[in-house]
Amino acid sequence: MAFQVGDKVIYPNHGLGIIQQIETKTIMGTTCGFYQLRMANETTVLVPVDNVDGVGLRRAVRDEEIAKLFSLLGDGKIDSHQNWKGRFKDNSDRMRTGSIYDVVEVLKSLTFLSKTKSLSFREKRMLDRAKFLVVSEISEVMGQKAAAIEKQVEEALERCFASKAKSTARAKAAKATRAAKAPAETALPPARPAAAAPARRAARAS
Repeated sequence: MAFQVGDKVIYPNHGLGIIQQIETKTIMGTTCGFYQLRMANETTVLVPVDNVDGVGLRRAVRDEEIAKLFSLLGDGKIDSHQNWKGRFKDNSDRMRTGSIYDVVEVLKSLTFLSKTKSLSFREKRMLDRAKFLVVSEISEVMGQKAAAIEKQVEEALERCFASKAKSTARAKAAKATRAAKAPAETALPPARPAAAAPARRAARAS
């Protein structure tokens, strides 16, 4: 994927940056092109042109994708791993993809988890990073202050958790109903009439 000077791009796990220039450098005898990015925190990052796909550098989402992001934030679907190692690995893999949709999933699952238990230091840091990445990208695309976008994101998350609670309650109620009906459904069938056997023997004798 080729970029131009002035393009707004997302560098996975670092956030939004602007391509200031495209330059050629010779490092350890190898000459190649680099994108020079100015990140939101004013730091400068060099990304090899030939390694754009490898690091997951991408353009920021378009205006028409914002509604889809907020819909995803509030849809009530949350991945929940009980195993810490499995959860941390899945979330780390998602953060590295550079996709804001993957980062949204991490934000939902860790925020939801934080409401019922204390997160480890590493997961807390990952949650903070996920929230920063989501808020900063939407803020830049919409041209609104980060504080206003953060409030909208939090409201969407609350809708998500409320929807999740309702679906969980419905599932529990349905399970209880099935359990109540189970004894009647598993009752033994009625015994055959005693006269059936003699009647068959009489039929064979004739």
